[in-house]
Amino acid sequence: MDKNESGKENDRIPMKNMEVAPEPGVDSRDGGITPLGMDPCGGRVSQSTSLQGRASEASRDKSRLIHLNIDQPEKFGGNHISTAKYSFLSFLPSFLFEQFRRYSNIFFLTIALLQQIPDVSPTGRYTTLVPLVFILSVSAIKEIIEDFKRHRADEETNNRKVEVLKHGQWESVRWRDVVVGNFLKVHNDTFFPADLILYSSSEPQGLCYIETSNLDGETNLKVRQGVHATSGFLDTRELASLSGVLECELPNRHLYEFAGRLKLDGKEDVALGPDQVLLRGAKLQNTTWVFGQVVYAGHETKLMKNSTAAPLKRSTVDKLTNTQILILFTMLIGISFFSAICSYVFDYQNELWYIEKKVSETGILSFLYNVLTFVILYNNLIPISLTVTLEVVRFIQAMFINLDLDMYYAETNTPAMARTSNLNEELGQVRYIFSDKTGTLTRNIMEFKGCTVGGEIYHPEDLLQIPNPLTERVRKGNRVETEFLILLSVCHTVIPDHSEEEVIYHAASPDERALVYGAKTLGYVFETRTPKDVVIRALDRHENYEILHVLEFTSTRKRMSVVARTPEGKIKLYCKGADSMIYERLSSASRNSEELKAATQRHLEEFATQGLRTLCCAVAEISPEHYEEWRRIYQKAATAIENRELKLEEASSLIERDLELLGATAIEDKLQDQVPETIASLLKAGIRIWVLTGDKQETAINIGYSARLLTQSMELLILNQESLDATREAILGYTSDLANDNGHNGHNGRSLEKENDAAVIVDGKTLKFALSCDLRRDFLDLCTSCRAVICCRASPIQKAEVVEAVTQKTGAVTLAIGDGANDVAMIQKAHVGVGISGVEGLQAACASDYAIAQFRYLNKLLLVHGAWNYDRMCKLIFYSFYKNICLYIIELWFAIYSGWSGQIIFERWTIGLYNMLFTCAQPIVIGLFEQSTSAELRLRYPILYRASADSFSLRTFFVWVVNAIVHSLFLFWISWAIYGDGIVWTNGREGGYLVLGNFIYTYVVIVVSLKSGLETRAWTIFTHLSIWGSILLWFVFLVLYSFFYQVFPGGPIGAEICGIGVMVLSSPTFWFGVLLVPISTMIPDVVYKTVKMTCFPTLEDKFHLCEANHRDPGSILLEEKHRSEI
Repeated sequence: MDKNESGKENDRIPMKNMEVAPEPGVDSRDGGITPLGMDPCGGRVSQSTSLQGRASEASRDKSRLIHLNIDQPEKFGGNHISTAKYSFLSFLPSFLFEQFRRYSNIFFLTIALLQQIPDVSPTGRYTTLVPLVFILSVSAIKEIIEDFKRHRADEETNNRKVEVLKHGQWESVRWRDVVVGNFLKVHNDTFFPADLILYSSSEPQGLCYIETSNLDGETNLKVRQGVHATSGFLDTRELASLSGVLECELPNRHLYEFAGRLKLDGKEDVALGPDQVLLRGAKLQNTTWVFGQVVYAGHETKLMKNSTAAPLKRSTVDKLTNTQILILFTMLIGISFFSAICSYVFDYQNELWYIEKKVSETGILSFLYNVLTFVILYNNLIPISLTVTLEVVRFIQAMFINLDLDMYYAETNTPAMARTSNLNEELGQVRYIFSDKTGTLTRNIMEFKGCTVGGEIYHPEDLLQIPNPLTERVRKGNRVETEFLILLSVCHTVIPDHSEEEVIYHAASPDERALVYGAKTLGYVFETRTPKDVVIRALDRHENYEILHVLEFTSTRKRMSVVARTPEGKIKLYCKGADSMIYERLSSASRNSEELKAATQRHLEEFATQGLRTLCCAVAEISPEHYEEWRRIYQKAATAIENRELKLEEASSLIERDLELLGATAIEDKLQDQVPETIASLLKAGIRIWVLTGDKQETAINIGYSARLLTQSMELLILNQESLDATREAILGYTSDLANDNGHNGHNGRSLEKENDAAVIVDGKTLKFALSCDLRRDFLDLCTSCRAVICCRASPIQKAEVVEAVTQKTGAVTLAIGDGANDVAMIQKAHVGVGISGVEGLQAACASDYAIAQFRYLNKLLLVHGAWNYDRMCKLIFYSFYKNICLYIIELWFAIYSGWSGQIIFERWTIGLYNMLFTCAQPIVIGLFEQSTSAELRLRYPILYRASADSFSLRTFFVWVVNAIVHSLFLFWISWAIYGDGIVWTNGREGGYLVLGNFIYTYVVIVVSLKSGLETRAWTIFTHLSIWGSILLWFVFLVLYSFFYQVFPGGPIGAEICGIGVMVLSSPTFWFGVLLVPISTMIPDVVYKTVKMTCFPTLEDKFHLCEANHRDPGSILLEEKHRSEI
């Protein structure tokens, strides 16, 4: 049981005014049940009429009718499932649609199509198409391999066998052939092939045990209860003789909700809920067999309904990269128009007798043709290989995260898992962390630590005494203490598992398990549970309590109750829940004296200040008449198909009233290992941390201090108001106080610019007002100016609203981390969602982008992997732009020499292979192995995380662009100067423009390779291979390619460059240029780097130098602190 959700119960509804809408099959005139096949007057109707009536009822009420042991009149979906993304026929159109949603692919496809226009393309018809097809083919092969695995897994699943009841006999059929309405026999240690209603099992009372790890990640066994009317069926003939109809809600994705009813002919309707449902994906355990009927099959099962893709998230780097590509595209169009204008002017001023003018090449048409020519010529300014390079690098970066042993939790055999690779670099830019508390900061392993009963408080040391004072009071016959221990041992849904040595309790909630164990230590041992009874050993005597109803906990109710018949025959309601829920339902009778309530409240606050979780306990005795009246109302609500949860909640509130306060429990949930150290480290990294929890305010504040989120010097700004106006007054008051502290008068924008040593504490009720349109801006201004924020009693939707509001207001990268289903909404709202694979299962982890087992692993995930990946991706993208501009802008400088004719200086296929062969390794190696400082140094000095932020900006982009243009100028004009009139051999022969082009191409490959080395701080064997290997690969390729046409004469490629390799490599001028041109080009960069590192080093530069020279960087922080103080 978890009471940690905020919210208030609706006003109590008097029972006499309580009305429940009549349901199908219920005669609303007298509340009686109309048997199936009978009209309300008692007359028998025909079977067909009955079926038609039921069908119309189902249609009207939007429910599903499933008939027993006859063919279904309505056709339902089959049990064949497919999780594959493509089919044989849909692959090509679907794949192409996905690929050409990317602007870059559309651009290169357009270029490839333009190249097909005769006399337009200076680079040939296929130099863009072939690389584009290659890149698409790589992506297609990847998609085919992944989808083939899905098809194979689907085929294996669909062909599993299960027993189906046909004509009174069990027949083995494939899962794919199972249909809705079939009765199945499922054996131990096998999975359920569809969603079933449990009719009976091999265990007494129709119980069975299931494991749901495939659904929610929880490995503890859960119990399911067969339908009461059929739980005793052990024979197939009994099952085959059933007649009637099962009505249930339409298929939906809610794993923990189900509303249905079984209408057996001649019998009262039986309510069906989640306890009778066996979901596809769950596994039968410790039970020989079960009989069940299929209600949802195939893609209608709850498992498949939940197999939807998480929201697509794009990193900030991706978004800015798109902007930069648009800038390059604009630059491309501008240069193309400029070149076309220059070409027009050149042709106008120079009548070249050797160029024949065509009539069609005049005027505007000629100009447009020239524009297209230059667009094709310069199109590679946008790197065609960038997308596939990013995909490869991100995929391998994600593998590095998955394989990091420092983030492997051996206790549960859980490694870190990158569930998406699109956000690797986003981990290096996080500015706000929104964290759940229970199970995220804490272990979610509860331990009973104390209680208050009848106004008396019992601390751990009191309960450990032998004998302890609480048990002694029970032995003396004190009624309140006795009722309190009975409540702890009876009011729960725990399942006992009797081993040889002791009883092990299985519970859906750690709170419930802790309370039952607490009762056990106090002498009240919960021993046995049947569908109708609970047996406890109360101080050496056995007592049997008949469980009439379990009013389960929901996030809205914040409480759970059990209606039980005591051994004395009395009917009592035992209720436990949040103090706000229990106190408003207390009786005004004298037994709930103000002194008792005040004392209990004081004790609750004392427990909360110790960081303990609290639950109030109460009891009420119910008269048989009152109970019978309420039972009829509850039965109608329990058999409702629509809005069952709401109707049950309203019905439950009718009996949960006039309670007698017994006391309260205190449970400890310890912090996970190294949580305080992790939070302190993240704060030093410049990350703001907000805790969003459902706990009480006092408990949350205490955990804040324990986790070092709050400090004793920090001012607490508590928002705990009851109205919108009061909330506004409090927020503006705190804002004004902070403004005055900062030396500003009044409430203005400047007053909150400085980070204040304060923390905002706000509860769920006030948060509702604070997030309203009127106050949202002021509230967020206040919160973002403080070092920490704690939201107490926050509901799941409020958590998501807070994350969304901060994201929109600040524009900063946000990260949400949690471990439970109630954290899924905020995990999906944040830029980055991190799930904890914890006690509450894998729902948060399955909805997240990254999953870790402990909160402390967030430290390395952000400070090391995040910072490294951000730095790597920045350099990779900028370097990709740089290398392309460096080569392809040379065509612009050559156009000056070639009369703006659009003539290329490089051989056409070497242009296309530049990205695919000679400069593909350098950016990949940068993206995988570059690191300015080691992991140990980054963890030791978190300030490095803050120092490396915001390096991916438009300013840095333009610096790289200018650097590339300058390099291209050096490469072309120095090469042009040493090439001179083209006589570069001692025999006086002249080489032509292709020899010059290969001179320059060689120098470009050398320069861009050396540039990658200059930008690299962590040299590995792969760095050397990428630099020197790429240069060597070009030389080998040049020689081999120049002989290609001689070996394959008449082929489509290689004619232009035939023999050029030998000519280039035999030229002394070329080898002179190999030394002169790269050195001349790189000298300004080397000088700039040297001056910058020596005279204007960044904090990261200083740490890098210290680590390289094996010096302690601690003195650097002292210098930085002294400089900031000055």
